[in-house]
Amino acid sequence: MTESVQSPCISVCLLNEDDVCTGCYRTSDEIVDWFMADDTRKHEIIKACAERRDLANPIKLL
Repeated sequence: MTESVQSPCISVCLLNEDDVCTGCYRTSDEIVDWFMADDTRKHEIIKACAERRDLANPIKLL
């Protein structure tokens, strides 16, 4: 049995002016969709979150 995809939620729930959560970087639609999404869709959402996070935080620490 495979483990389900874990939610990226970090319990810092605040949508910015672009309708993106400042904690997990999901859009409000992605947050709602998460509950019914299959693992493939969840992985797509996580990838989109990572891309948004990287755009919002361009400075990387080594």
